Amino acid sequence: MAKLLEGKVAVVTGSGRGLGRGEAIYLAKEGAKVVVNDVGGHFDGTGAGQGPADEVVAEIKAAGGEAVSNYSSVSDFQAAKGLLDTAIEKFGQLNIVVNNAGILRDRMLFNMSEEEWDAVIAVHLKGTWNCMRHACGYWREQHKAGNNLKGKFVNTVSDAGLLGNVGQTNYGAAKAAIAALSMIVGREMSRYGVVSNCVAPMARTRLTTEATPSMAGLMGAAVPEGQFDMQDPDNMAPLVAFLSSDLADNLNGEVFRLMGNRVWMLRGWHNVDTIAKSEMSKWTPQELDGAIKGMVEKAGPQEDLTAMMMQAMGGG
Repeated sequence: MAKLLEGKVAVVTGSGRGLGRGEAIYLAKEGAKVVVNDVGGHFDGTGAGQGPADEVVAEIKAAGGEAVSNYSSVSDFQAAKGLLDTAIEKFGQLNIVVNNAGILRDRMLFNMSEEEWDAVIAVHLKGTWNCMRHACGYWREQHKAGNNLKGKFVNTVSDAGLLGNVGQTNYGAAKAAIAALSMIVGREMSRYGVVSNCVAPMARTRLTTEATPSMAGLMGAAVPEGQFDMQDPDNMAPLVAFLSSDLADNLNGEVFRLMGNRVWMLRGWHNVDTIAKSEMSKWTPQELDGAIKGMVEKAGPQEDLTAMMMQAMGGG
């Protein structure tokens, strides 16, 4: 039986550890040739090393797959192009871009430095844009030449941006922006056979244990061998593979959250309620006071990230 991604070529950013590692290995298992990209640094973006990427490549090759390492930072526009060029030069084409690379520098806004803001935005938002920009140019040219590569973007977002999380204004803003970016690119590129979707992982990684102590307790410890681990980062890989495959040709601009055995479909800002004056005239602040507070009360409280995670872990 043919593998799901046979004949496909994928770039997976930030795939030396955690979520990206599992995704790269799973894509290769399903037949894709994979460029494993990772700078090999600390979770805050400092440092560098070739070890993490090379280890994943070695694991893929040992299992009979094809892979090559890349150590570039996606935050660099030209380096991101070089990353995608690596796929094309080594494997002949590019079909899939999984944007997973990320760092954390959490801080309450009143203590956050400009550098802490810029560094996180550069890797998450600009890095995703860099890779999407270069891939879009390539896929458009190929489509115009009669070669529809059925490009797939799988972009990584987070409830920190979709729902909001204290102490993560930089990270949350980037992740919310990536969701919007992904939706817009999906609309722009659909005429060229390209689709763009997002995943919102909930799993035990360096970013949710070491870098975010408030989340570490919710993640829990690894379960005994043989038991299903709700927080295993490798749980995300089948969803990424599905969205990278031809099975997802008609899915575009969507966001899917996954934790353990549960998948959610999320949609962005939408109309919750509306109210209009009975006469054609401007509102007064006093009139808006009653009207808006009435709508908010009717809608109820916004979804809380911690409460949502607790409910999901309890099977609710």
